[in-house]
Amino acid sequence: MSQWVRKGIQTGIKTTAYPAREETAAGVSPGRPVGGDYSEQTTEALIACCPTQALSQIDHRLVVDYRRCVHCFRCRDGLAASIAWQQGYEWAGAAGDEPPSLGDEFSRCSIHILVVDAGDCGACLNEVKQLNNPYYNMHRLGFFITPTPRQADILLVVGPGTDQMRLALRKAYEAMPAPKRVVAVGTCALSGSVFGPSFVSAGGISQILPVDIEIPGQPPPPLAILHGLLAVVGRKAPVSLISPAPMAADKEGV
Repeated sequence: MSQWVRKGIQTGIKTTAYPAREETAAGVSPGRPVGGDYSEQTTEALIACCPTQALSQIDHRLVVDYRRCVHCFRCRDGLAASIAWQQGYEWAGAAGDEPPSLGDEFSRCSIHILVVDAGDCGACLNEVKQLNNPYYNMHRLGFFITPTPRQADILLVVGPGTDQMRLALRKAYEAMPAPKRVVAVGTCALSGSVFGPSFVSAGGISQILPVDIEIPGQPPPPLAILHGLLAVVGRKAPVSLISPAPMAADKEGV
């Protein structure tokens, strides 16, 4: 036992400094594509190579819908003229028009999270598990996993929402005390990805429950999930789930 104590003192703190400081360590994010102004030929080629229709053209601009992007990297590695790439990890966006903060009182309290697997392949669930590891250590920020909905403030859902899990999801949500929030993690939970909508799964958790925060990615890295949790309690601002972000005039026209 003493050797581990000595080793810990010699090694020092290895936990990420995020959100106090930006995390610059290699490997914390796979990055994601960025929309914008491209030539007509490049835009058409990029749209044609996307298997999930995450890429489209609006007002002569290439637009990326992160709710549908599955990180296949075809738009980056499969073409001569590849798409621009962003290495950030603050990916969480608000599902509605207003940021769904639990309130100022919750920013100073411990937040308990119920994690539900609604048909996940294991990838997103594994990234969620990393938050309990020493490197990310979400406990230092006041986030804790709970096994019961009756003690949960946040329902964190991975997977597209299979038919077998719809009733269980609704019962878990109904058993949670108010105020409560729902966080959908991963492209499957946001849009159904390659699995839905179909006869066995929904086209995202929002078809089953009222979702507050959406975290895109297939799977999203742990820091993206952490950003989503911080957005729920009002400690971080959510970002746009569309690239480039719609201008004010665009939003009014929608």
